[in-house]
Amino acid sequence: MSELLPNYRIQVLLPLPLSGVLDYLVPEELILREGDFVTVPLSGREVQGVVWNSNPEESDVPLDKLKYVIRKTDLPSLPESLMKFISWVAGYTLSPLGSVLKMALSVPRKFDKPKKKTLYKLASELPDKLSPARTRIKETAVGNMPLTVKSWCEIAAVGEGVVRGMIKAGQLISVEVSGEENFLKPDIGLKRAILSGEQSKAAEHIVQQQRKGIFKAVLLEGVTGSGKTEVYFESIAEALRDNVAQILILVPEISLTTQWLERFRERFGAEPAIWHSEMTPAQRRRVWWATIRGEARVIVGARSALFLPFQHLKLVIVDEEHSTTFKQDEGVMYNGRDMAVVRAKQMNCPVVLASATPSLETLINAESGKYDWLYLGERHGPAELPDMMSVDLKAEPLKHGSWISETLRDALNENYKNGEQSLLYLNRRGYAPLTLCRSCGHRMECPNCSAWLVEHSQFNRLECHHCGFRRHKPEICPQCEAENSLVPVGPGVERVAEEIATLFPDARLAVMSSDEISSSKALKRMIESIERHEVDFIIGTQIVTKGYHFPMLTLVGVIDADLGMSGADPRAAERTWQQLEQVAGRAGRAEHAGRVIFQTYQPNHPVLQALISGDKDLFLEREAASRESQNLPPFGKLASLIVSGPDKNKVIGANKALASKAPHSKNLKILGPVPAPLSYLRGKYRYRFLVKADVNVNLQNEIRHWLDQLPSQPSVKIQIDIDPYSFY
Repeated sequence: MSELLPNYRIQVLLPLPLSGVLDYLVPEELILREGDFVTVPLSGREVQGVVWNSNPEESDVPLDKLKYVIRKTDLPSLPESLMKFISWVAGYTLSPLGSVLKMALSVPRKFDKPKKKTLYKLASELPDKLSPARTRIKETAVGNMPLTVKSWCEIAAVGEGVVRGMIKAGQLISVEVSGEENFLKPDIGLKRAILSGEQSKAAEHIVQQQRKGIFKAVLLEGVTGSGKTEVYFESIAEALRDNVAQILILVPEISLTTQWLERFRERFGAEPAIWHSEMTPAQRRRVWWATIRGEARVIVGARSALFLPFQHLKLVIVDEEHSTTFKQDEGVMYNGRDMAVVRAKQMNCPVVLASATPSLETLINAESGKYDWLYLGERHGPAELPDMMSVDLKAEPLKHGSWISETLRDALNENYKNGEQSLLYLNRRGYAPLTLCRSCGHRMECPNCSAWLVEHSQFNRLECHHCGFRRHKPEICPQCEAENSLVPVGPGVERVAEEIATLFPDARLAVMSSDEISSSKALKRMIESIERHEVDFIIGTQIVTKGYHFPMLTLVGVIDADLGMSGADPRAAERTWQQLEQVAGRAGRAEHAGRVIFQTYQPNHPVLQALISGDKDLFLEREAASRESQNLPPFGKLASLIVSGPDKNKVIGANKALASKAPHSKNLKILGPVPAPLSYLRGKYRYRFLVKADVNVNLQNEIRHWLDQLPSQPSVKIQIDIDPYSFY
């Protein structure tokens, strides 16, 4: 990167929803380079930004109109690789460049220098005889690295009193440090798991790709319980042999990885740096600073971890790569899995995509040879794949007020008597998805959205799961004023739990849904309780599909296997298959055999036929053929434009203007505008355009040219989603 001459024009990118850079002058006392963090004036206030262009070729703003950079911030420069990635994401998603930069700088007080703190290191001379607890501290010390009292307690498994005693005795010496506590370095010399033949072959293949030092995408597919994690742990160990290498592991939801973190700690003797939305500002700043300085070696996080300022990224792993959670549906709309592949390619390092149910897009890339394809077909250890069956609810109707068939009820009773655990899966939060008046038929709807209010019996309230609106369940119908006429319709997990409590009054229940689990700590407590067999029945939403290992869980009952199989979403069938396959994989993961029972009104649906027969290849072939015939991803390109605003007439007017300027081409097709399925959301009216194009069409250029022809309307927002996953 070139240095800048004093009083010379530069261009600064600000973390604001601006489409481009702003020009400033460099004062004589500053020497700046691209990537430097600077403070600049903007509309009477000071803002922080990044020097984006060191030598702009031309600008419409004359020099005498420019303001000066105020100061340079004392931070390492933003890595050139991250600047390149930010530009790529902005161009691909058609998002303002500043909005993408904001994701990379989403750290409160990131420019503040951390306060000094006291750490403790071992004294150079220690007594020959130490107590067993103090000996553990001596043996677990990592070189001369100073640590907090809490860290000493954790790595040595001792109480705080032991550490305080060593401090008082002069056996641990205080050290004043400026900045955050260092992350413990992972130890690749610890005893690794014994791998099967399949696992060893897969691990060796990935390691060989790493040693080549070039970009390569690898699909690591394996049935649930086959040991994919242990395989990619080997690739992490290989990368860590390079003393400066950094490794990024993306997971769908960091709060759901408690067991994964335990396994990582056992394998490498330390926790990775963790990045997710629940972190405190201080925790986020610590990880961000450690990443930009190259001190954080292994970072595990949600999709936003892609935008951390890595200095030496040498390996990227995307766990559960099929998960729709990797898709961001607000602000900058991107798919974390796809952007991970781009990030790895730009860094010229391998990326491993791991899943028991890979996405069709990834499978097509593997089949074409674009990605390497590794397959683990056997469960690790004594575990075997569960037996699966369906219950046809047309032939075996549910009893009035019941959501559990006689077949499933008998299986649950048998499992309970055997002292084994059962899981009931229903991907629907709350008590009931709809509340209506049995006198006049009035349905309780959200005032801000075209959606029904979901009943939550525990708090006696109705709630919108789209905008968060809440109200107490009224005692009279707001339409006809009939008393006690509002009744719940359909089941949610709370209602299923109520039925289980009635059938098994002495049983111990746990409901796993986002309403019941308020934090990662609460989730950890629940998981540990299930592992200790303090729970007989688990009733959960899709949270339970996230790779948990419960040795005594031998029966899975799917309350409504038809949920999500139809609708406007072209991925509906694939998504349902993935969810049901994942939840079925929770059964029989140890020495106890497992069973899965699907309740359905469509026993002949291809998804259920594939699950029960085990012939997923036939299902995926049909799914691929269906999408190819409709020119849908991955065989074609798709984009969504949502036009929204609080004034319905203005939104309709904007739709007409858009439609009149729509591009016409045999390789590109515009569908719409039509009201979106949720035509009123958070107080705004919504209409949708869908843009379908052949794979060789530059979809972004077509959309950009289309929108450039329209005048700006501040009260109307046009949201662009390239390759949409949500169709609400």
